[in-house]
Amino acid sequence: MSVENTPVPSRNTRPPQAQAALGVGVIVQDARGRVLLGRHRDGTWELPGGKVDPLPESVAAAAVRELREETGLDVPEDRVTVFAMLHDVVAGINRVTMAALVRVDSATPRVTEPHLIRTWEWIPPEALPSPLFDPSAQILAAWRPDLAVPHPPAHRLALATEVTKAKP
Repeated sequence: MSVENTPVPSRNTRPPQAQAALGVGVIVQDARGRVLLGRHRDGTWELPGGKVDPLPESVAAAAVRELREETGLDVPEDRVTVFAMLHDVVAGINRVTMAALVRVDSATPRVTEPHLIRTWEWIPPEALPSPLFDPSAQILAAWRPDLAVPHPPAHRLALATEVTKAKP
């Protein structure tokens, strides 16, 4: 059989070479304007979030799942606003982090993964602790540029507008 006659898999069925990681970070804001941050075992503070599972999981569904798994909070998917895509590179891997916002009237988070998170705390955005986990800092800076949150550089693509003015 000649090379010309060798069947070639369709570009639509051949998986691409993995070169990126896709995650989501969730800003949970309560009625008093505070945001939910977790103190990681390594000392950094972070938003709830994690990896987006392969299809059929959407970014909003991943945000809901991660929030439930990490904090015990259960919110409907239609309350999630995905407002930005952030892109940076860590160790040669493209990291794409989707920034999401959920507003709640009140909630009591639980530490459901004590091997990772020591505590969850409601913190005013103007009093953010440090150090912040880099993707969380990038998300908070994209959400509220006026806070001047220090963070590593990231490309930012806005996906939704008026997120700071949305109501629960």
